[in-house]
Amino acid sequence: MKRIIQTKNAPAPIGPYNQAVFAGNTLYVSGQIAIDPENGDLKTDDLEEETVQVLENLQAILNEAGLTLEHVVKTSIFISDMNNFGKINEVYSRYFDSENAPARETVEVANLPKFVNVEISAIAVKF
Repeated sequence: MKRIIQTKNAPAPIGPYNQAVFAGNTLYVSGQIAIDPENGDLKTDDLEEETVQVLENLQAILNEAGLTLEHVVKTSIFISDMNNFGKINEVYSRYFDSENAPARETVEVANLPKFVNVEISAIAVKF
């Protein structure tokens, strides 16, 4: 049985999908981009600020599901330019310490929704 997770503390979906779906004890979080849920503004002027907003959106969805970043077992990071990897990774490391960090991949793509620089999705497990 699946359970849909929605929160006003993260941006509403911009297509036919949900912010997250619980299937059993596993939460699948849709890719998050840097939309400020308070005003709908896209934050792409500064890569650090953009990455922070993406991770804050991800965290808000996890919290709505009763989980934290510690429950995340895998992330997928999509970036528009691999030259930005270091800056994105530095911000990411503030949210996930290397000792307990989830598995992940980072992939450069030609374009992302709304032509943002970074999108992150996650899989979390309720222990």
